[in-house]
Amino acid sequence: MHMADALLSPVVGGTIWAVSAGSIAYCSKKVHRELDDRKIPLMGVLAAFLFAAQTINFTIPGTGSSGHLGGGLLLTLLLGPHAAFLAIASVLVVQALFFADGGVLALGCNIFNMGFIPAFIVYPFIYRNLRGKKLNQGRLTTAIILSALVGLQLGSLGVVLETWFSGISALPFATFLLLMQPIHLAIGAVEGIVTVAVVGFVYQARPEILRIATEDLEPGRYPLRGIVVTFFVAALLVGGGLSLFASRNPDGLEWAIARVAGSSELKAPGGGIHGFLAALQGRTAVMPDYSFRRPAGLTAAGLKPGGDRKKEEVERLGTAAAGLAGTLLTLALVFGSGLILKRRYQPAELSS
Repeated sequence: MHMADALLSPVVGGTIWAVSAGSIAYCSKKVHRELDDRKIPLMGVLAAFLFAAQTINFTIPGTGSSGHLGGGLLLTLLLGPHAAFLAIASVLVVQALFFADGGVLALGCNIFNMGFIPAFIVYPFIYRNLRGKKLNQGRLTTAIILSALVGLQLGSLGVVLETWFSGISALPFATFLLLMQPIHLAIGAVEGIVTVAVVGFVYQARPEILRIATEDLEPGRYPLRGIVVTFFVAALLVGGGLSLFASRNPDGLEWAIARVAGSSELKAPGGGIHGFLAALQGRTAVMPDYSFRRPAGLTAAGLKPGGDRKKEEVERLGTAAAGLAGTLLTLALVFGSGLILKRRYQPAELSS
């Protein structure tokens, strides 16, 4: 559900950019109070795990479409809404700048749709009411699945509304909406099942982690090394291995656009802010579309005899390399940001 810049006007994209940037600033101030030497690594490995998980597109049977984990609800349940929002924003920044997954103008919308909605709308108003005050496996499962369904519906609705208000693409509102909502209902169901599995594992192994996230307990009271190592290893295995088996079908958003416009890739305006940001992304994206850059003018057949097979091998190697590189880059970004946040506020606290 990563939006491209071709869907957005500068006014809409810039407005949601401002909302997302303000939310990041607010969450940064909130998070510094609960950060300690144990929670910073947990934030890092969970963000890295989410990046790796999002490289795996799963096929939606009978549609020719695919979906991937959004992860907003998952991280919110394990980190709390403020830390989760920062982690999700970091994942999306890495994807946009280094892998050209989602536009730069659209980055604010993607952060809002995939981060703000699950963390600050679905979590407090849907999940917590469904879960109730007493935590048990049955209520937890029900609350997660229903919240995932609602979250994907709201996120996809956000994409449609942001596109419609922008008014620069020929996507009829009603038709686009009727295609986006059902396909993301199916994706939401898969997301709910995956989230239940991951959270269920944590609930059985370390239930206090859910309490740390939801009840503002002091993280330092509980050892987190085992769960940090587990998610780090899982992130490397998923990003560098399971990503090779990802579906090649277009994701739900691309599928819906193709059904309406005849092509999954709409052309953005060539000049102005769109052209500037496209050029910027072209310079920063070292592995666009999660693959190696191919020299200009070089075709698959030009690689070697049997070019199609060679192309497939190169693409698979590029996918694995991108999965590992993105996983480690996300880990470094979130871990480094956590340390900066902690050190930034530490002197004032010590001097008081």
